[in-house]
Amino acid sequence: MHYFLTQAPTLEYTFQTVLFRFWDNMASTTKRRTRKSAKSDLYDASNEELLTFYREMLLIRRFEEKAGQMYGMGLIGGFCHLYIGQEAVVIGVQAALKKGDSVVTTYRDHGHILASGADPKNVMSELTGRSDGISKGKGGSMHMFSTENGFYGGHGIVGAPVPIGTGLGFAHQYREDGGVSITYFGDGAVNQGQVYESFNMAELWKLPVVYVIENNQYAMGTSVARSSSEVSLAKRGVSFKITGREVDGMNVLAVKKAADDAVEWCRKGKGPILLEMKTYRYRGHSMSDPQKYRSRDEIQKMREEHDPIEQIKKKILEVKAADEEKLKKIDSEIKTQIADAAEMAQASPEPDPAELYTDITAA
Repeated sequence: MHYFLTQAPTLEYTFQTVLFRFWDNMASTTKRRTRKSAKSDLYDASNEELLTFYREMLLIRRFEEKAGQMYGMGLIGGFCHLYIGQEAVVIGVQAALKKGDSVVTTYRDHGHILASGADPKNVMSELTGRSDGISKGKGGSMHMFSTENGFYGGHGIVGAPVPIGTGLGFAHQYREDGGVSITYFGDGAVNQGQVYESFNMAELWKLPVVYVIENNQYAMGTSVARSSSEVSLAKRGVSFKITGREVDGMNVLAVKKAADDAVEWCRKGKGPILLEMKTYRYRGHSMSDPQKYRSRDEIQKMREEHDPIEQIKKKILEVKAADEEKLKKIDSEIKTQIADAAEMAQASPEPDPAELYTDITAA
């Protein structure tokens, strides 16, 4: 114990060194592959798609910024886990899906349900616990739900989305509907036993499940290097013969390409596949997180060099898909949309007490 306590800062420093080396290597590798290979690891997006990715990521960013403000004002209670910095993961993956596919995720779920097509007004109203909320004000931040959008919940138990998502994959296979289950979970869940029970079952039955590990580098406040003996999470399915791939989760074009390949793999009946999305959250684990486990310099370096929205913005300007003026207009439109959502979230009535007794069982 004495060794751990005295060496902890050194271990964290070592992790930061490894983290920055990874991003530097990822960036240089992507550049080499883009120059030398006709088959790039980046999705070849049209100008229209680039603008769509920009708009959708920016919507999540502005939504989460507003949610953080409202939480600070006491308008949102309970737990609140923001997705700022990780937007490229969900937008890239969701862009590879079709109607009929299913999605399940963790308690950091605001971005996921917005990317699934939910109205920001209903999502923000859920955060304030109002009757117009996507879960009628009964779920709050961690338990969004929208089956009409193929979204089977944010779940508060660490690792819980994995067996649920595996079950959704079984349902697609059983019904022969051609659907794929997208199962998101974080680096903090990868050491849970239920994850590996699910992996084993999914590979045995060749279930159409894409396991997406959103590795934002810190499970609450503990770095991957301090909690996992194998830090390459893409290898976690090896003993079950599940193919894994490491992806630059800060680049929406890299995510989209990897997601396209993974979804195609599942639709061809090859069984599950695992994608480790190397990403990063700029805010704390939750709104109550003081973030003493990392430095401000580390966060700032990630923002400056790897921000997903700035990367796609740069690409848009390079290919002349839009100019600065048009991008500013998109941002202004989204800010207005989010302001309207915040207004509705405060004006919507409280749920009727009778709602306590609804949605308890399903026929």
